[in-house]
Amino acid sequence: MCANGVNTGQFEQMIDQIDDHVKLERRWAHTLGHMAGDAGYATVCERLHEAQALLDEVRAKLDEAKDALEDDADAAGGVTVSLV
Repeated sequence: MCANGVNTGQFEQMIDQIDDHVKLERRWAHTLGHMAGDAGYATVCERLHEAQALLDEVRAKLDEAKDALEDDADAAGGVTVSLV
């Protein structure tokens, strides 16, 4: 679907790609946090788990953006794009 000059299907796929990337980085932060903790690096472990929590927040915001995409596309329905 195209709304207001934006292909919303492609836009949603691009948000999914960002989410996939963040999901991978979250997994690495989690894994490295445990490795640091097992090696006795308590502060590093704590910081990596804090980073993991922040990446969880990023993923939640991306989900919110996907939910809002359809609503915003519906609200912008009166726009006409003409080929020149």
